[in-house]
Amino acid sequence: MQTAKIFSGTGSQQLAEEICLRYGTKLGKVNIQRFSDGEISPIFLESVRGDYVFLVQSTFSPAENLMELLLMIDAAKRASAYKVIAVIPYYGYARQDRKDRPRVAIGSKLVANMLVAAGANRVITMDLHAPQIQGYFDIPVDHLDSHAVFIPYIENLRLENLTFAAPDVGATNRIREIASYFNAEMVICDKHRKRANEIASMVVIGDVTDRDVVIIDDICDTGGTLAKSAGLLKEKGARSVRALITHPVLSGKAYENIENSVLEELIVCDTIPVKKESSKIKVLSVAELFAVAIRNAYENKSITSLFIHSQRRDK
Repeated sequence: MQTAKIFSGTGSQQLAEEICLRYGTKLGKVNIQRFSDGEISPIFLESVRGDYVFLVQSTFSPAENLMELLLMIDAAKRASAYKVIAVIPYYGYARQDRKDRPRVAIGSKLVANMLVAAGANRVITMDLHAPQIQGYFDIPVDHLDSHAVFIPYIENLRLENLTFAAPDVGATNRIREIASYFNAEMVICDKHRKRANEIASMVVIGDVTDRDVVIIDDICDTGGTLAKSAGLLKEKGARSVRALITHPVLSGKAYENIENSVLEELIVCDTIPVKKESSKIKVLSVAELFAVAIRNAYENKSITSLFIHSQRRDK
């Protein structure tokens, strides 16, 4: 009988253990060896012949963790696994999703090609920077939504004048769905960049006077955009500003930027391990979501129940 086995790369060990705890199984044994020059060589320490093999690995600091995941997929296929499912809570290179200027790579498509070429039969991921990246794959993609963990948190805050803010025009659809669920208003922080991670200008489209504003986004990298958005919303009359961000990349001066911002708090998911503690950063676990998605993929069941879609909160 085909069984489900869950293994982890080095980048997502803690999350994988939490997923296994909620799934009701033990994390599979794999040894990620490294040569003295850093070359990676994964070895499964138990048989996977004829099994569903789920490999949990976020590809933050993308090159190292991505290469490790590709090699684990290849090793599982060569060990005669029945199906190999790449569980990628954070999909690196997702921001390179289109050719928006001449002579640039489409990194997210290249990564999709490599995962398929390595032998992945399915991908389970969360909050891609652009949902259409699913179309880069010629294999099934289960695209989970962090709203399932954010909504209960927002409900518990019991904010009186709740308003959702999109940190840029590209996040409008993401914000519209959750605003519709809460029957709340939404505004947009329209920004113009000169180059990556550097904002030239920003304006707020909409009224936030005396509002409790919640910014929703998929990635917090340096925290510069988030800090500037929060400051501008406060200047425009917001009573409070907090942010719920799925993937805490938090590179460069991110922790300093968050600490020095007017944000009440920054809520993130554990798709990427948070490197250090901060008085403003709180982590919500997505382990239960991924455990259910893995179980349903193994049992060939739908994962529709994990999404809010067009549901609306009863008033």
